[in-house]
Amino acid sequence: MQELIQNLEYMSGFNNEHETEALVDALPKGQFSPQKVNYKLYTEQFSSTAFTAPRHSNRRSWTYRIRPSIAMGDFLPYSQSLIKTAPETDIPCPPNVLRWDPLPLPETQTDFIDGLITLGTNGDAKVQTGMGIHCYCANASMGNRVFYSSDGEMLFVPQQGTLYVKTEFGRLTAAPGEIMVIPRGVRFSVDVAENDPVRGYICENYGHPFVLPERGPVGANGYSNQRDFLYPTAWFEDKDAPHTVINKFCGNLFAAELDHSPFDVVAWVGNSAPYKYDLANFNVMNTVSFDHPDPSIFTVLTSPSELEGTANVDFVIFPPRWMVAEHTFRPPYYHRNVMSEFMGLIEGTYDAKEHGFVPGGMSLHNCMTPHGPEAEVFEKASNAELSPQQYKDTLAFMFESRFPIAPSAYAMQTPLRQKDYIGCWKGLKKYFDGTR
Repeated sequence: MQELIQNLEYMSGFNNEHETEALVDALPKGQFSPQKVNYKLYTEQFSSTAFTAPRHSNRRSWTYRIRPSIAMGDFLPYSQSLIKTAPETDIPCPPNVLRWDPLPLPETQTDFIDGLITLGTNGDAKVQTGMGIHCYCANASMGNRVFYSSDGEMLFVPQQGTLYVKTEFGRLTAAPGEIMVIPRGVRFSVDVAENDPVRGYICENYGHPFVLPERGPVGANGYSNQRDFLYPTAWFEDKDAPHTVINKFCGNLFAAELDHSPFDVVAWVGNSAPYKYDLANFNVMNTVSFDHPDPSIFTVLTSPSELEGTANVDFVIFPPRWMVAEHTFRPPYYHRNVMSEFMGLIEGTYDAKEHGFVPGGMSLHNCMTPHGPEAEVFEKASNAELSPQQYKDTLAFMFESRFPIAPSAYAMQTPLRQKDYIGCWKGLKKYFDGTR
């Protein structure tokens, strides 16, 4: 573990054309695919968009590795019954508001793969639309097991414990308050420190790779800034030992054997690679006059759809911030939305839900399902003396999508589901006075 985290260095800049080498002159000069590469390495291109995607959205990297990825055995089926992929039709998708307690930490040795559970899905992975929503809980490292998804890129939102991650492009760590994105098809392995179990959320994005949202009239410097996104530097293992690669492909898991480490990329150049981001660097835009702005002002990353302004997936956060709006109901207003919202809480308390929604918990408010602050929060916020107020020690997030989110059978049947969630609105009173 110590070897993994010592002297970690990163390159900054979202979607930049990065180049990095773990050995001097491992990167070819002036071309990508020379007849012979220094150190007798193989050249392999990794593309996470089509070759002909427009230049501004084209994502690919050239890697220079000890063996090409094809140096492996055949894939055979691998069973992990709690991982699901859209379209998922195990049960009808209900319009009810839904909420869950946090997944308990494992009591037996459980690594990232075996501790992965799907809460909901939408769209269709085979036509590259929608997403899968998973939670992970683990207390053991993956060792010589390796994972990758062919169905979508994976956005990690840690809630407890630090992830120590080896990838083909280098090493990263991700702790609560940070996010990490691993592109579709990139192989990785998650290590867990002893006595530091991990838990968190994953959005498996089947659609367009995440990009930074447009800023519009905000201008050049708000929201998340390109400079704060960090990419790993080249690092490799020259290790001849059995490894198992587990691939999520068209909704099923398959395992293949290797006789060497797949983390053997000595150098790489390009813009398709894992990256991380510290959510504390998000520059919050908020009202300084009146009225509650829409949650879109808190969008960190977006996966656009063919319908302009309507996302395949938005990743939105509700971070520490000042609230100063005058003569305004400050918590989120009651609303019904064409978008579907899956929420998680990383730390603290969410301002619309003071009870029942705890760190590690989750909620789902689907398309056109009404929701908003619980009755007690409404009473308090409607009668509070308004003064500048700083929201501290809080961090919630939302995966928001144009497609309804179908909960998995596990999500509907688990005792972690709060079947009395609707009760938090039962105290809403009638105040109507027709004389005013």
